[in-house]
Amino acid sequence: MLTRLKVSGFKNLVDVDVSFGPFTCIAGANGVGKSNLLDAIIFLSALAEKPLSDAALSVRDLGAKTGDIRGLFHHVGDRYADQMTFEAEMIIPAEGEDDLGQSAEASATFVRYGVSLRYRQDESSRALGSLELVKEELKHITLRESEEHLKFSSSRAWRKKFIKNARRIPNYISTDDSGPDRHILVHQDGGGSGTPQKRRAANLPRTVLSAANSAEFRTATLVKREMQSWRQLQLEPSALRTPDNFSAPAELESDGAHLPAMLFHLANSPNSGVAMSVYAEVANRLSELIEDVRAIYVDRDESRQLLTLYAKSSDGTAYPARSLSDGTLRFLALSVLSIAPDTGGVICMEEPENGIHPKRIPAMIKLLRDLATDPQALNPEGRLRQVIINTHSPAVVMQVPDDSLLIASPVAKLAQESSFKALQLHCLPGTWRIAAGAQSIPKGELLAYLNPVPNPPPANLNPDREPRRVADRQDLIAYQTKLPFADI
Repeated sequence: MLTRLKVSGFKNLVDVDVSFGPFTCIAGANGVGKSNLLDAIIFLSALAEKPLSDAALSVRDLGAKTGDIRGLFHHVGDRYADQMTFEAEMIIPAEGEDDLGQSAEASATFVRYGVSLRYRQDESSRALGSLELVKEELKHITLRESEEHLKFSSSRAWRKKFIKNARRIPNYISTDDSGPDRHILVHQDGGGSGTPQKRRAANLPRTVLSAANSAEFRTATLVKREMQSWRQLQLEPSALRTPDNFSAPAELESDGAHLPAMLFHLANSPNSGVAMSVYAEVANRLSELIEDVRAIYVDRDESRQLLTLYAKSSDGTAYPARSLSDGTLRFLALSVLSIAPDTGGVICMEEPENGIHPKRIPAMIKLLRDLATDPQALNPEGRLRQVIINTHSPAVVMQVPDDSLLIASPVAKLAQESSFKALQLHCLPGTWRIAAGAQSIPKGELLAYLNPVPNPPPANLNPDREPRRVADRQDLIAYQTKLPFADI
């Protein structure tokens, strides 16, 4: 669970410091940098798994366009930032496995991970350059410090279950730049003060964290596992509609592939009880979006070796996934995720309201909130699961809890005598985010966001040439106070 992220030098993110709760909604106009913040989270996840250059190329748009790694760095005109830095505070699982299937137990579950990277011009045939590791650190956050760093409200039982610390030495990974060469130091995790392993930073093709994979570095291994579970859902209707063969993995891909296999596996898992109860739970959830849904099931076709997802209406008609609307499929995929006990980590999603009728947006927001862990639970169970969404829809903003909302807007900054627009995040007054250091949004700015389209016709409107708008109808003007957002 990502509780705080500090980013600087990445795209238009300069000195950004944001705290997250189990559910966070980032709202703002197009082009202000909402997506860049999600990109930063996914880039950190990739750094925990892939070589530096591959992680960079996996970022949205970069690999699909020029592939120029330098495009990740903040720049004004043709002047680029020297470095990009990331610092993430997170709660990790207390137990897990490494890449070899060996069990690992963390000595601390609340940690801070930091990494700094700079661009290195490659003199070889790779003219697009590469990334160089400048600094990498991993430290624990003590139980006493956790009270200060974890600002959102949570029950004592929740904190006791998920926040532990048996570590005496603060560092798991540190950087030594006292000599002519920088070295990344990897400290043992056995509680002692043995000699750390040294690795020359300039020669490293990947982060040290991404290579953690042994009993000596078990906490770093679990930090790696946590960051690898951060993902961005970009649910594609074509992938959601596709049946699965019997050998398909029973885990939902980022684009929504393998939804039938995942649901079939959940319904027939030894720990799930009766298969029909799982299907009924998903159907009940989907009925919040479409009232006519009476059943959801996966058909197992032995002759073609296919698993096909079906929805059945109240009149008994069964519709395969290929016949369902885009919004219905996305809602269905999230409903299946919500009942998967092993699905944890951070789930990022852009504009979840796409394909959803405005009347059904509250159902979508409730589903996304239910996906996230409940920090007030008196008997918390399962893995931590966190949801971070962005939107530009006033209808979504009106439905999210006030303490989960961040409003994104551009702010003018000055660097090297050049001005530029950077991302700025505001919260609502009276929420826990104020104590976390966020600035409150002016009321007028929030009201303007909630009511973005003025009703008066444009001053230069020519009634003889321009079509009449719906809002200009005389039979509706009398009821304007009942229109959406009119009472804001």
